Amino acid sequence: MLVRDILEHHSPSFSFEFFPPKDNASEDKLLETLKTLIPLSPSYVSVTYGAGGSTRDKTHKLVKRIKDETGLTVVSHLTCVGSTQDEIFTILSDYDKAGIHNILALKGDPPASDKDFIEPENGFPHAANLVSFIKENFPHMCVGVAGFPEGHPETPNRLQEMAYLKEKVDAGADYIVTQLFYDNHDFYDFSERCQYAGITIPIVAGIMPVGSKQGLVRTAELAAGAKIPAKLLRKVDRAENIDMVKKVGTHWATQQVSELIDNGARGIQFFTLNTSAITREIYTSLGVSNSQQLQK
Repeated sequence: MLVRDILEHHSPSFSFEFFPPKDNASEDKLLETLKTLIPLSPSYVSVTYGAGGSTRDKTHKLVKRIKDETGLTVVSHLTCVGSTQDEIFTILSDYDKAGIHNILALKGDPPASDKDFIEPENGFPHAANLVSFIKENFPHMCVGVAGFPEGHPETPNRLQEMAYLKEKVDAGADYIVTQLFYDNHDFYDFSERCQYAGITIPIVAGIMPVGSKQGLVRTAELAAGAKIPAKLLRKVDRAENIDMVKKVGTHWATQQVSELIDNGARGIQFFTLNTSAITREIYTSLGVSNSQQLQK
């Protein structure tokens, strides 16, 4: 099923993001973890891509395994940085043959080790170019793009940021999934700015529950400089052990999701970090057994 159809007919949708494990044993373990989430009736799941396409083969393999072994709708992240149009065409053709028709189109980051990185001539300067390429060559595919409620780290001009996002939408993007955020007001403001810019496609809110103090620090460092509300910081600092931190994170994310649903969010995507425990606890805290019940 295409994500655009899911978002049109099922609101709110609930999805889970995973990243490709490093080895076969870890991949098998992840598949088992993912299967524990099936009773929650996820709308779809997605698999990330490493910087510079560093996990390309692992991503392709995992996406196909998820589709074949679980029957879930799966979205593959696809970055274009450093790739030629011929390379991207080959990847998309392979996905098409495998029945993978949902793509999250991203520019991506060049490998950190390549200090002299130069984009290939027959490449993609921006994510909007990748969106156009997919729609021109594989018009039956559904394409999602990224949004940044707290602002894009490389575009401090928020007006220009929305202009870039509008370019991706005009190129044919079907929906937006946001970077993580911990303050819902950032999401509401982002949604209003999208409306003002003439962007009307569905916006899926990205949620990453706090699982540890170290994880919260890494999030602030890596996730585009994510803002951590002072209230959340105080709660995490007061937690005496890892179990208490997880309880704080679960409660905070549950409140976020509940409020987002009440305010009409079209979808929620959980960044799972390849675990299911906290996500399952959030569902329990919401008082439901699966996402379909939230729609009744």
